Amino acid sequence: MFRPKVPTMPQPTGLVTPPAVVEPTTVIQHTAQTAAPAPVASPAPARPTVQLTPGAVIALVGSGTAVVLVVGAVLVSMLLAVAITAASVAVCALVVRSLLASEGKRR
Repeated sequence: MFRPKVPTMPQPTGLVTPPAVVEPTTVIQHTAQTAAPAPVASPAPARPTVQLTPGAVIALVGSGTAVVLVVGAVLVSMLLAVAITAASVAVCALVVRSLLASEGKRR
């Protein structure tokens, strides 16, 4: 009665494609004789360097500080909301328990 029944694998329905057969192939390398060597590409141009001005550094630090403060305020407010909810549920539980206890004493 309490033994689990292991389901059987259902048979596929509809069109079933057979698995594809992959045949091995051989790799043949051809060596070609060329009279002139291949042209050498010029080196890639250097990427431009980013130069931070003092104003840009101050802007980056200020925006980073603002992001940290906003995220911290959101997290603290969420934690405070959870704490207030837990406290109110605890107070409600105490009130209900005291009401039920006082009702039992009256009878």
